[in-house]
Amino acid sequence: MNKNLVQQVTATQIRHDIPDFVTGDTVRVMVTIREGNKERQQAFEGVVISIRGAGVSKTFVVRKDSAGIGVERNFFVNSPVLASITVLRHGRVRRKKLFYLRDRKGKAARLEEVIRKDKIAANLAATKTNADKKKALNREKAKAAKESKAAEAAAESESK
Repeated sequence: MNKNLVQQVTATQIRHDIPDFVTGDTVRVMVTIREGNKERQQAFEGVVISIRGAGVSKTFVVRKDSAGIGVERNFFVNSPVLASITVLRHGRVRRKKLFYLRDRKGKAARLEEVIRKDKIAANLAATKTNADKKKALNREKAKAAKESKAAEAAAESESK
């Protein structure tokens, strides 16, 4: 089979809205769940203990502690089931596979947090733009509400 054709097809399947994250980062993965006709999103928050593969088949494993029991879940990075991925913390690690965390419980399973200046700047810029959009939307709503009240007042004064 033609390798270029395979590359072209797989290139259309890759998602570009996923943030950069590495092993040791704490992430919140919003997963779309379908139950009958209803669709909802469920959060799975934990530490990325493994990333493997490349391209369309890239996967990562997130581990969390739920009621004292370790729960791991595998995700495809490019899966349509993933609604979003949010990086909450960056952990300082020296390995690519953190399987040793499976043997640790409680405080022993914690990772030291690293503050990445490049990531902070990008997150702040994204937060500012989102905050600015929300403020602008609120201003527009307030302006529309004022205009509708003024129109109602004018209609009442004309009817009298």
